[in-house]
Amino acid sequence: MRQDARLIDLPLGIPGSGRQRYGAAMALNRAGQLSDAALEVYRVASAHDGDDPVAMLAQRGMPAPRRPAPDPARALLDLVDETDRYLARQTGPGVAELRARIAIWRDGAVTPAPAAPPNPVVAEHLEAALAPLMSDAPALAVSIRDASPHLCWISYDLYDEDQIGPGFARNHAYATLIGGGGAIPATDFDFGLLLIAPHVFYRDHRHPAPELYMPLTGPNGWRFAPDTPLTILPAHRPVWNEPMAIHATKVGPVPFLAMFGWTADVDLAAEIVAASDWAALEALRLTGGPSDTE
Repeated sequence: MRQDARLIDLPLGIPGSGRQRYGAAMALNRAGQLSDAALEVYRVASAHDGDDPVAMLAQRGMPAPRRPAPDPARALLDLVDETDRYLARQTGPGVAELRARIAIWRDGAVTPAPAAPPNPVVAEHLEAALAPLMSDAPALAVSIRDASPHLCWISYDLYDEDQIGPGFARNHAYATLIGGGGAIPATDFDFGLLLIAPHVFYRDHRHPAPELYMPLTGPNGWRFAPDTPLTILPAHRPVWNEPMAIHATKVGPVPFLAMFGWTADVDLAAEIVAASDWAALEALRLTGGPSDTE
């Protein structure tokens, strides 16, 4: 029931959100937390995704439904559940391996991050990244939204800023959900979320850890050798990097939000691989069309 109930406050106007809110209302009604009269309001509002059932309830003198009480540990466990459900629908190299590693560690102790000022990259860009995901995968989007304040969002600081470039160094953040220093401990495994501001170029690099990216937003540009053209990929297209495989990412107009998984050798540092076209790629603006490729 909790999974359904979290969708009660999906943003208005997202295609299909009226039906999602009605489904959440039915779950609350079955649990005795929403009256039949209020459920009828959600049924009527479900016909138009932009209709606000909370405003309609207020017009009828009825209170808005209460969301499940916030609980940081539960929010983090819900995110583990939703990420695994999402990955179960994906195919390609690395997906099964990542899910197997999640299964090994997911039942460990949960430690929400202590209250702290929000990471500035997350504060500025997470909402915009979640907006399209609310339509594509609403339960996952809501889980990320609810868990984000309880994750420790940081910037990867083992790169030399002169090598990685200030654009990336100052405009990204990642949070480990399962792994060393993450919400749930793990050994030689790192799984979490990565957020990068729009139009940033994550320069060519490599690392001993095999890595799966699962981009939740797009389009984004990818390449797998220095000084080669970008390939434009949409959201929800997994990218698997073998150990020490060179890769680079150019973010499009929507902030880059992705799951990432390092499945071995996670304590060995990444390194930058030089290329001659970084300035051009940092100035490039993607639109998702064929003109984006070089």
